[in-house]
Formats: sequence, structure tokens, C-alpha cells
Amino acid sequence: MAKLLIIAGIVLIAVGLAWLTGERLGFGRLPGDFVIERGNMRIYLPLMTSLIVSGVLSVALWLFMR
Repeated sequence: MAKLLIIAGIVLIAVGLAWLTGERLGFGRLPGDFVIERGNMRIYLPLMTSLIVSGVLSVALWLFMR
């Protein structure tokens, strides 16, 4: 159980660092990411960012499971 928590912590740190790096490289503001603003409400739909992350994770897991 302790190993699982340590691995989960390392994965969360890696995801956080990747998120910060991704913001600086333009992820989150790609064409296909929609922002709807009406009055004091903002809805953010990161469609293209989600597709790219999904594709990268799919390829990584495919390579890992081989």
C-alpha cells in the first residue's frame, strides 16, 4: 500500500509539472478549445487539448503494455 501511495504522489508531481510546462507552450489555448462568456459566467471546454492528451496517453500506454 505504501508503494502505491508513493507512486501516486510521483505521478501527481509529474502531471503538475507537465501542466505548468504545457501552459507555457500554449496548451489550453489551442484552436478547438472553446470559451463561452456570458455576463459573470465563463465556461471553458478544452476539446482539442483533451484530444491531444488522450492520444499521447493512448500511445504511451500502448507502448508500455507491449
